[in-house]
Amino acid sequence: MSIVHVVSMSGGKDSTATAILALEQHGKDACRFVFADTGNEHEATYEYALGYLPSALGIKVDVVRADFTDEFATKRANLGRLAAGEPETAVYGRRQFKYSWTPEAAARALELLHPTGNPYLDMCLVKGGFPSRKRQFCTDYLKTQPLTAYAVELLDAGHAVWSWQGVRIDESHSRRVRLQGTGACVKAFEEVGGGLFNYRPILRWKVQDVFQAHELAGIKPNPLYLQGMDRVGCMPCINCSKGELREIARRFPAEVERIAAWERLVSEVCRPRSPVSFFHLGAKGHAGQSSTIHSVVEWSRTGRGGRQYDLLVMAELESPAQCSSAYGLCE
Repeated sequence: MSIVHVVSMSGGKDSTATAILALEQHGKDACRFVFADTGNEHEATYEYALGYLPSALGIKVDVVRADFTDEFATKRANLGRLAAGEPETAVYGRRQFKYSWTPEAAARALELLHPTGNPYLDMCLVKGGFPSRKRQFCTDYLKTQPLTAYAVELLDAGHAVWSWQGVRIDESHSRRVRLQGTGACVKAFEEVGGGLFNYRPILRWKVQDVFQAHELAGIKPNPLYLQGMDRVGCMPCINCSKGELREIARRFPAEVERIAAWERLVSEVCRPRSPVSFFHLGAKGHAGQSSTIHSVVEWSRTGRGGRQYDLLVMAELESPAQCSSAYGLCE
């Protein structure tokens, strides 16, 4: 049974360092490189992951995308019953739930609820809202499941699969608390079963090690790291920092407008007065608004406490630095 080394590529620093290691240790003939397209990436990341890296590393990068066709069919069937005037109540076991749908609202949602071809937006349409810190289903639906399906195809073809994952404990405080000494993810190597293995070669690396791997291999980092971004996955990520959101709004205002349009569309296909927004503000923070991203951007320009604008931030907005890096890459 031959071993295929499948490297998940996101266009970020950690997955790029992982790809460099895989190539050094096993060569490109033994490796497969795959990019899970969430539909919420910045254009620079697409160009980097699907254009620059394949050319610079001499590799081919396959692309996988989540498909929500079945979920749309189920939701449309449910909305069709509500639009026809059937009872709004659903029963799960002994519990009964009543939704605030009216036939008119269901009919309007039914007109708008169609696949867009964008995995992230389609996921939010069928789930009836956006992911949150406590309900972070985006990683599972948009990355884990498509990448697992890719590996399963290789397993079915008779190969053993090493799934290379660019996971670092030191990537963030929350990850360090969540992973250090607990759970399967803290293991650098583990057998999943059926010929599938997970390998996390940079689990204990520091961020300096990651960028040094780029430098030694002659690979430039994603250019977004020179434009104030801490992470270069989703643009924006629901977990992005206050400062990063401010940089996104300053440098890439079109991304903010795209999220605002997504918020309005998702709000229209959810039950009336649902607290739908990209950044969750608590049950009362939404106040029935169809879009809140602009108010969150305004908050990102304030100082600690969120009540007054930060003068240093405002000065930076008026005279932005051409190069800005959280990792000292501009020095």
